[in-house]
Amino acid sequence: MKPRASKPKKSKVPAPAPAEVPVQRPVHFEFHADDAAAVCLAGSFNGWHPSATPMVPMGYGRWAKEILLPPGVYEYLFVVDGRWLSDPGAAVTTPNPFGGINCCVKVD
Repeated sequence: MKPRASKPKKSKVPAPAPAEVPVQRPVHFEFHADDAAAVCLAGSFNGWHPSATPMVPMGYGRWAKEILLPPGVYEYLFVVDGRWLSDPGAAVTTPNPFGGINCCVKVD
């Protein structure tokens, strides 16, 4: 008599739950620079890349950008024609390792 091949046993380990996508919230940034040719937003949310997030000229020296961010605290600066500048309207700031000040925004 030949031995019978046994059927593979079904695993009782539950399938992993689908990864939850963090909720992202719109965050509005605004800066005023009368004579600027280009204004960008650089921060912990884009690897501090100085040109990754260009702002939109709104006229009369106003620049704006709205980005989606998951909950957390982010540091940022404006890059105006190559110069890194703080947000004069930032309520919270923190020193940076270059002797300047980074602005902070909290997303709930």
